[in-house]
Amino acid sequence: MFARIIPIVIKEFLELKRDKWARFRLIVPTLVQMLLFGYAATYEVYHVSTAVLDLDHSQESRELISRFTSNGRFDVVKVAQSQREITEAIDRSDAAVALVIHAGFAELLRKGQNAPLQVIVDGTNSNTALIALGYVGTIAQGFAQDYASDLAERVQGVRGMKQIQVTLEQRPWFNEDLNGRWFFVPGLIGTLTLVIIVNLTAFAIVREREAGTLEQIMVSPIRPAEFILGKTVPFFVVGLGEVALIVAVGILWFQVPFVGNPLVLLLGSALFLLSSLALGLLISTLCLTQQQAFSMNFFLLNPFFILSGFAYPISSMPQLLQWLTYVNPLRYYLVVIRGTFLKGVGLGVLWPPLAAMAAIATVLLTTSILRFRKSLE
Repeated sequence: MFARIIPIVIKEFLELKRDKWARFRLIVPTLVQMLLFGYAATYEVYHVSTAVLDLDHSQESRELISRFTSNGRFDVVKVAQSQREITEAIDRSDAAVALVIHAGFAELLRKGQNAPLQVIVDGTNSNTALIALGYVGTIAQGFAQDYASDLAERVQGVRGMKQIQVTLEQRPWFNEDLNGRWFFVPGLIGTLTLVIIVNLTAFAIVREREAGTLEQIMVSPIRPAEFILGKTVPFFVVGLGEVALIVAVGILWFQVPFVGNPLVLLLGSALFLLSSLALGLLISTLCLTQQQAFSMNFFLLNPFFILSGFAYPISSMPQLLQWLTYVNPLRYYLVVIRGTFLKGVGLGVLWPPLAAMAAIATVLLTTSILRFRKSLE
């Protein structure tokens, strides 16, 4: 058996060695995408263009505005003098957020009453609008609490009864600074690996069929399972190298901490690679030309990315789509990556996603072998 598999493995490595463009595609685009997504992909929002209309012109209103301009989240690009200027700034997309402080704002605060702050957001970019509204609420709440404490102290004195307040004490685990890059970079390991490995393997058998060498190989004593295995091993080794490269960039360049067990990550990566290889081989057995394989890749990889939970929470999806995520190996691999990178959990916690990837790999590899045998008949 091994005597028939080893020549196939050697053949694949020799083809990769001769193909300089293939080696280039494996390294350079991977690094470029890793750096690009690592810096660009984030849920955090900074320097939101903001217009301000202060109709109160009080010390309180100026202090509130200063809190928005001093934290880096908002950049005041326009100080309006009328409501019409605010409308024009939003309509022209000069500002994504507008703050309107009405007359009497300070007077209401000094009386201990609620003082409204009007916030206008450009809803055409709903993601930025929602995040910006959250920042606005946090800043306004902090200002209100500080002002209420200061007012109580000035009115009642130090010996007076202190105002009772309920304050929120945040204690984030595993990512104390809530660094969005720590969330995205581990996810990129799985996403980029899936794209690279599926693309490599999807063209493996199709290329042999188009070149006319598949028939020559199959008249030899090699069995379909041995041929599939010979095609899988080289790409599995290449995939491990890709994972190691991307992990090294994430740890050394983006400073994402790795606190888990490397062997658990290696096991999870191996199972995920087997699932990805099996998917690529299945595509390769279903397609007759490389153009068909390319179209099938595009058709499958986008849903795999969307249904993985990498960018969109699975719990927010319709129930039918949530069921579909259970056959997506990328969903389970992301759990393993983030669990080993940030949480440091081991097999006792991660065995369910590892078992799921093993089951998916077994089913896909078996289907690929059966489909390949059928395509030869």
